[in-house]
Amino acid sequence: MTDAVKLAVIGGTGLYDIEGLTAKEELDIDTPYGRPSDVIVTGELSGVRVAFLPRHGRGHRIMPTDIPVRANIWALKSLGVEHIIAINSVGSFKKDIAPGHLLIPDQLIDRTSRRVNSFFGDGVVAHIGFAEPFCPNMRQILTGCAREAGAAVHDGGTYVVMEGPAFSTRAESRLHQSWGADVIGMTALPEAKLAREAEICYGIIACSTDYDSWHEEETPVSVDMIISTLKANMEVSKRIIKLAAARLPPSRRCACPDALKNAIVTDPAAIAPDRKEHLKLIIGKYIR
Repeated sequence: MTDAVKLAVIGGTGLYDIEGLTAKEELDIDTPYGRPSDVIVTGELSGVRVAFLPRHGRGHRIMPTDIPVRANIWALKSLGVEHIIAINSVGSFKKDIAPGHLLIPDQLIDRTSRRVNSFFGDGVVAHIGFAEPFCPNMRQILTGCAREAGAAVHDGGTYVVMEGPAFSTRAESRLHQSWGADVIGMTALPEAKLAREAEICYGIIACSTDYDSWHEEETPVSVDMIISTLKANMEVSKRIIKLAAARLPPSRRCACPDALKNAIVTDPAAIAPDRKEHLKLIIGKYIR
């Protein structure tokens, strides 16, 4: 297929390609969960093999709830990906996280209800640790690179993930704000959980485009508002990605590469051979 790819970028609204990618190749990958959101483009950036996948598909064809997240993460894992930088557009609950600012979140609150959020089930049970949903090393790299790129960046914060596709009511927005949450979006989950199950280091660049619906002095969020802020957010995100690619560690010293080590609780003898084969990419180093 291609040489092992160390880094993947999952592009959100407004990011449908990576500038500066050389030796590009398009890969149309099939997985046990169907095809990913789009073809995966691989190439070289800052001397690193990189894969790019537009989360909503080129032309923005896929709603948040319908994103084939298991296929996306599985396809990236099959390429050898060890790190994912995810780009997400979000609304802000804090005055100081203004439209145009970036946030590198360290926590998540799951308010989704219709999404499959695990590779496991059907006779195989695993319970990953998810107290820290983002790789701390990835967060440190992204925060540092954002500052170097000249972005107005906030280090740490809580990201509420809503189902969508409609935006929040004003009451919902105020509720989430009362919890102490910092931003809200529709796509960080189940992406982060599946990346953890796949033992991939995962970090998010959350791009603030609006104040959601809580701010009485601001117009409630709309698509027009988001699009008007996206261009600047995406340009600085591209600079951050290029810097981050050059700063990935030669070896991973976080807990992510061993996330499944003690997580699989099903007796291997009780796992059907076809399930072992099905999950080989994910559990193969632990269960044969």
